[in-house]
Amino acid sequence: MAATFDGKRAVVTGGAGFLGSHLCERLFSLGAREVVAVDNLITGHERNLSGLRQNPAFRFVQQDITEGLRVKGPVDYVFNLASPASPIDYAQIPLETLRVGSLGTQNALELAKGKRAVFLQASTSEIYGDPLEHPQREDYHGNVDPTGPRAVYDEAKRYGEAIVSAYRRLYRLETRIVRIFNTYGPRMRLEDGRVVPAFVAQVLSGEPLTIFGDGKQTRSFCYVSDLIDGIVRLAASQVRDPVNIGNPREMTILQFADAVRDAMGSKVPHEFRPLPQGDPKMRQPDITRARTLLGWEPKVSLEEGLAETIRYFRGIARGTSAP
Repeated sequence: MAATFDGKRAVVTGGAGFLGSHLCERLFSLGAREVVAVDNLITGHERNLSGLRQNPAFRFVQQDITEGLRVKGPVDYVFNLASPASPIDYAQIPLETLRVGSLGTQNALELAKGKRAVFLQASTSEIYGDPLEHPQREDYHGNVDPTGPRAVYDEAKRYGEAIVSAYRRLYRLETRIVRIFNTYGPRMRLEDGRVVPAFVAQVLSGEPLTIFGDGKQTRSFCYVSDLIDGIVRLAASQVRDPVNIGNPREMTILQFADAVRDAMGSKVPHEFRPLPQGDPKMRQPDITRARTLLGWEPKVSLEEGLAETIRYFRGIARGTSAP
């Protein structure tokens, strides 16, 4: 199915972030009349929006959505992407992570309710915790530790899904829930601690690649353009149930480390460290629902995606990279 937003006005919370900025651009390419990006810049950055600044139909509002969210005029879509998404971030700002996932989500829902807009919640594969089912399907309820160091993010996102579902049932609000699996690409922060920028940064500096545990834990990596395609297809659909969006190509962290080294022409060694508490041992999406209901599946190969991502990070390291 093709997504179209011709003549629509959209609000994107977290709009200056890695995913939010790409989404803003995609909405314009699909015909959006106006896009309002809202971000408090706690983890986002205005440089991600530099390509949008010359567009008179784009507006940026620096605002913390936990303190309220008001937008004048009609709104057709509200995309709620506001949240820290890196373990380093939500370890440093745990209360902010909980607040934006709870109070911030409710404020975004209230905006959508008042405008009768379609509301899309960016959830996460982390709601499955350290899964006992593999691959993970949307009807799996997860294996989550509610008190561990990752709980502030995991439980905030689980609460987010619960309150979105409550608004749909109580107010008949049109809602969508996307469960995002590991995504990478340009505009990630080099220092954000997630595995892709971490490995690239270590290669750039000639340091060993840090492998937690034995490196046999698995992940599935989706390139950002594919992820955004899934989000806009879901928003334009009538699918109310949660939908996994991610690349089902599963690989171990060791395999991924070797892929990054090969892509960068490096031979830096591995350095093994203890596995952090709560780190999932397996992560692979079942995307049957996305394929069947949205006609979506990833198109960008790991080799292509890594090449674009590495090019961006090398530009950042030299101070020359465009967003």
